[in-house]
Amino acid sequence: MLISDHHRFVFIHVPKTGGDSIDKMLRAHVPDVRKQKMTRHAPYGDILALEPDIADYWSFAMVRNPWARMVSWWSMIDKWNHAWGPASGKPQIKRGGMKDGNKMWRRVAEFADFEEFILRGTDEIPRLAMPQIDYLLAPGRRVDFIGRTESLAADVAHALQEIGLPEAPLPHRNKSLSTGHWRDHYTPVTRDRIARIYAPDCEEWGYTYD
Repeated sequence: MLISDHHRFVFIHVPKTGGDSIDKMLRAHVPDVRKQKMTRHAPYGDILALEPDIADYWSFAMVRNPWARMVSWWSMIDKWNHAWGPASGKPQIKRGGMKDGNKMWRRVAEFADFEEFILRGTDEIPRLAMPQIDYLLAPGRRVDFIGRTESLAADVAHALQEIGLPEAPLPHRNKSLSTGHWRDHYTPVTRDRIARIYAPDCEEWGYTYD
């Protein structure tokens, strides 16, 4: 999440929707951009609860096909796990920064594979089972503009226009999707689990597995 008081906007960072690239671009072009003292993936409702006075700031966020999003999430954590986490065989000591991972990453590192990530992870880790729409609602209101990772460049350009900034290139950060199509990772069981958990997102934005 990022806030600019000068440009009067709030960016809500839904995990694994291109938010790291947007974050870096905004920091480079908006001198007064700031965070709140909470997780960078704070839902809109929590942001406004902490700062009610910014409720009239223009807000935006991105969402993503849930099945593609979960593959990207797994791939990112699995990449870290094999480079620095328990699967790397390296001593698990404090190195600083992303090399240490975080509590959720280390929990996911215990799962044997993608199927376990989906079936156990969505049962045991609430964040993995949180529909994207839940990040974007606050009492009596919702985020003003919801773009899509599938049309990231065009939707970010629209957001920049709305907040009075010139169009700027997006850096590509956290590229973690494994080779092949995201559908290659799914079985009927894991496909249906995501359909059930993320049904609110599919209904809201028309996302499908096919």
